[in-house]
Amino acid sequence: MKKIEDYVRNIPDFPEPGIIFRDVTSILQDADGLHLAIDSMQECISGLDFDIVAGTESRGFIFGVPIAYNLHKPFIPVRKKGKLPRETIEQSYELEYGSAVIEMHRDSILPGQRVVIIDDLIATGGTVEACARMIESLGGHVEKIVFLMELAGLKGRERLKEYDVESIICYDGK
Repeated sequence: MKKIEDYVRNIPDFPEPGIIFRDVTSILQDADGLHLAIDSMQECISGLDFDIVAGTESRGFIFGVPIAYNLHKPFIPVRKKGKLPRETIEQSYELEYGSAVIEMHRDSILPGQRVVIIDDLIATGGTVEACARMIESLGGHVEKIVFLMELAGLKGRERLKEYDVESIICYDGK
């Protein structure tokens, strides 16, 4: 039986020389790989008491929706600014070269609700930290954050040290 790492395609020197790009699309393109990824991430929250699954655009949607569906939980999309039609809250965060803003509907989390955040990759942790801050600003509690892959060399886990963070695959580098 293959491990989830076996489905990840490594692309050397992308987007620049010396970087090894870990391609999650090769997992998505294989039915067994996709099944294993969803099951592995869902297993990380087995037995956890929570109310909502949240996922960040766009790969957090890919992995978060099937988990929410399997567990009969609502799914809350966290999107790039300007993509949601109703009243939103927003949070800015720093990128390697600049900043970005994400938003969620103001009525998506009620005070006291317990939330699991799902995403494909933790690099610097900025996007998911911004997501967690919005959830907390609405009175929600982040119970756990689950990633498929972690690039430990970028120290995103340190940025999220106040949260329960788990990743399925961890690569030492960037």
